[in-house]
Amino acid sequence: MKRIVLFFLLLGATALQAQKMADYLAPAFPSNLVANHKGEAIAWVFNNKGSRNIYYGQPDKNNFVAVTHYEGDDGVEMNSLVFAANDEKIYFVRGNSSNTKGEPANPAQLQYTTEENIYSVDLATQAIKKISKGAAPEISPDGKWLVYLQGGKAWKINLKEENAIPQPLFLSRGAIGSLKFNASGSQVLFVSYREEHSFIGVYDLASNKINFMDASTYLDTDPVWNSSGTHIAFVRNVNIKNQILFSPKRAVPQPWEIRVVEVATNKATTLFKADAGVGSIFTNDLPAVATQIIWNNDNYIVFPWEKTGWVHLYSIQVDSKKINHLTPGIGEVETMHLGNDGKSIYYVTNITDSNRRHIWKVDPAKNNATLLTKGNKIEYSPVVINSGLVYLQASATRPAWPMYLKQGAEQMITAQLFPSNFPTNLVTPKTILVKATDQFLAPAQLFLPVNYDATKKYPAIIFLHGGSRRQMLEGFNYSSYYSNAYAVNEYFASQGYIVMALNYRSGIGYGLNFREALNYGMTGGSEVNDLIGAGEYLKSRADVNGAKIGLWGGSYGGYLTAHGLSKRSDLFAAGVDIHGVHNWNDEEPTFTPWYDSLRFPKVAQVAYKASPVYSAKGWKSPVLFIHGDDDRNVPFTETIHMIQQLRTQNVSVEEMILPDEIHGFLLYKSWLKVDEAAFEFINRKFKK
Repeated sequence: MKRIVLFFLLLGATALQAQKMADYLAPAFPSNLVANHKGEAIAWVFNNKGSRNIYYGQPDKNNFVAVTHYEGDDGVEMNSLVFAANDEKIYFVRGNSSNTKGEPANPAQLQYTTEENIYSVDLATQAIKKISKGAAPEISPDGKWLVYLQGGKAWKINLKEENAIPQPLFLSRGAIGSLKFNASGSQVLFVSYREEHSFIGVYDLASNKINFMDASTYLDTDPVWNSSGTHIAFVRNVNIKNQILFSPKRAVPQPWEIRVVEVATNKATTLFKADAGVGSIFTNDLPAVATQIIWNNDNYIVFPWEKTGWVHLYSIQVDSKKINHLTPGIGEVETMHLGNDGKSIYYVTNITDSNRRHIWKVDPAKNNATLLTKGNKIEYSPVVINSGLVYLQASATRPAWPMYLKQGAEQMITAQLFPSNFPTNLVTPKTILVKATDQFLAPAQLFLPVNYDATKKYPAIIFLHGGSRRQMLEGFNYSSYYSNAYAVNEYFASQGYIVMALNYRSGIGYGLNFREALNYGMTGGSEVNDLIGAGEYLKSRADVNGAKIGLWGGSYGGYLTAHGLSKRSDLFAAGVDIHGVHNWNDEEPTFTPWYDSLRFPKVAQVAYKASPVYSAKGWKSPVLFIHGDDDRNVPFTETIHMIQQLRTQNVSVEEMILPDEIHGFLLYKSWLKVDEAAFEFINRKFKK
């Protein structure tokens, strides 16, 4: 009997050892979940190891099938699913956006264009038809017109005509966005972006004329129709000249407001104006939806406001102007959606569960917020159908997957497609508070190794997310980038590492003062204090080998990895810096082209001192740099210049360069290669 038990113990140990990084990345990642107009069927995109396809079916019948059949890890994105007016087709975009030189991303070096195109798939025959070059499709209520964006302009195509030729929807200066038909389909709402100001426009199909609503010197955005199509509501912000992007913003002298305009007369009034002080800035980080205000059928406008220091939802009755606080509590709302009744708001928040996400429902007229998904999982992307609720769900031990909730019973959709080789020994992280060197408290998820033994000393690794407007959760993330990162953290834990995912200041999820932390980013890099405090905390633990604490992270996480290695090579023994920022003065123009360090010498001096290049002379620990050279978020030169500097200092530098890859890697093989390299590098350095 003892031999049999020993055999199975050895077999189990061998199985654990045999698990590879690829096993942790095996499940397909779902996105773009939508419901049809009838409210009986849904569709979404599955990215299965780089093959992206649309799945469609009826939750009540559990009859889901792939309706597109693209094969291979080609790095071509698929998104923007829209059902035809009669629900017989799905329109979608397949292709990649372009860089500033007009080159669409093509990391697979395909010998044909990878530009964005709009297609349709017939749900009965699965026949795919190319509609036009372009993106962001919108379909008229009668199903006749498809309008879309291409080259910053608005286009149209008649879906009722065979072999119809795309034509400009209208001609207008500025970059056009946010196309939306009114209820009758006779007019199209849009935004015209014109550098330091923007207009809300209405194009009338019958008269072929444009009317700009309440034109001003302000930035007007996020327009919505009322249900009858007679009025438009939109957000008005003052343009603040020369405002640095990566800097704290807690209040402005001129608060944002909601304007309502009557389309026929162009008569506009201010419906709501934020108070001065806290909440005076309209944050466009949250909610993460196409438009940040909703006008429901009961004549309530729902909007986010940070009046309490948290992004919450409020409603205002258009006639009485009475305001309701819909989502009280500690936490913030991340997304919101109008239900198929045209009245209810479904929203995703971390209220009551700060390190996860759950779905709630509220009627703006009744102020009756109700929690719909309970427990220790992460739910998001709610889609309402006639018989229940469909959403995406992740947990500490399982990445995101479509779920169906009907009368309180939850069912995993297409469960048979979940890979059988996915590891079963994942650990559940716990959130702790880490004291920074300046006494600031930063949350962090702590993963203890599989088969943890408190009497042992383990190597440790700190993961640093990007953004910085991100939050790592107590489970697989709703972003594919950070879902992959969570999987890598689990892999480190499976290989005997204590892992920390640090939610440093300037991230989301913990309120205004945390997100807009003083002196963060270009204004001082105060979040580095959180990282050093995290390292000191790990070193103080009896179960950590203080000589083997490593760092890894991408983008803003790469910035902090570089900072940790440059400031405290005595504390951090090795690091993996993935497309990291190393000099704020080179990074800022990527997002604010007007920025020139020579024009703003005082700002530039502070930004330089907050950059890893400033403290790089103290960098002694070995590092692996990883970067794709078609990165549109962090210039590839950031890595070139940092490597050049470190090699003159005889720092041990390794590099992995991914030709034609972008910031959020498009190829599955890129993710696998990067993740395997990150672990191999740290593990090799720590085994010496």
